[in-house]
Amino acid sequence: MKSSGKKPRAGAVRKGRKGPQVGSGGQGRQALEGRGPTPKAEDRPYHPAGKRKAAQERLAEKRGGRSTDAAQKTQRAPRPRQSDSGSGPEVVTGRNSVLEALRARIPATALYVATRIEYDDRVKEVMAIATKRGLSILEVMRPELDRLAGFDSVHQGLALKVPPYEYAHPLELLDAVLARGQKPLFVALDGITDPRNLGAIIRSVAAFGGQGVIVPQRRSVGMTASAWKTSAGAAARTPVAMASNLTQTLKAMKQRGVFVLGLDGDGDVSLPGLSWAGEPLVIVVGSEGKGLSRLVTETCDAVVSIPISSTTESLNAGIAASVTLYEIAKQRTS
Repeated sequence: MKSSGKKPRAGAVRKGRKGPQVGSGGQGRQALEGRGPTPKAEDRPYHPAGKRKAAQERLAEKRGGRSTDAAQKTQRAPRPRQSDSGSGPEVVTGRNSVLEALRARIPATALYVATRIEYDDRVKEVMAIATKRGLSILEVMRPELDRLAGFDSVHQGLALKVPPYEYAHPLELLDAVLARGQKPLFVALDGITDPRNLGAIIRSVAAFGGQGVIVPQRRSVGMTASAWKTSAGAAARTPVAMASNLTQTLKAMKQRGVFVLGLDGDGDVSLPGLSWAGEPLVIVVGSEGKGLSRLVTETCDAVVSIPISSTTESLNAGIAASVTLYEIAKQRTS
């Protein structure tokens, strides 16, 4: 019988394998057995309940007087550079802000005074301090002062030109607080870009016994004239530190015995009766839209929520920080 000359269709002939065949080794049977019971939430380190348990253990260990190697570390983060917001001279406007800046001996370069300004006690003191320090006092027309201060700024007839803001180092700020024998209380900002929020938070930190504010170097607000204005002069007394990497700075502060608490509407710990109020703390506030970033949330010892009415979706970042600082100050003094 003659062959038709056609080749068999590719794949139609199964090629034989040489050598012994390898079995499954029981893999299918092992897959059917499963991975066992799911660990409890508090036993999973990445779960909020697990992080809360770890923080509670740190708290109990600290209160028991035992120190760990991690708490004794003095790791320092890289020294941050100036932010873009602080790369040029700023103009502080408003009578309270200008007066507080001069009282704190902020190294100003010039004082601008509107013509025919109405004198009150604050203006008189501003003029006296500026004259004593030998500052250049320039009398300008109000349109020129409006342009200098920004048309959306209420300057009240006074403007002070100051050099770029000199940020503190977060860990050096912590060292200074500990050296004074004070209990650390800081507020860190995560993704906040509105300078008015920064100014309001600085004002609340000063009012409720905090020692400073920490801002990230990137994608964050800096010490602008608007922040100076909103702080109503509190920025002259409350230092602002800049972190080159906020997450790494928070981890370094945790190693120094500071507890990190984040603020979020979906937090797993309620603010009233906060058990960490009497401990060294840094409160992390996120932006209204995005909240806390993922890496910062994972770094927090606990995420705290503020009970609010169901008719209100969320609180402004400045208000949330103020409410939290008030609760902590109340518990520390009780």
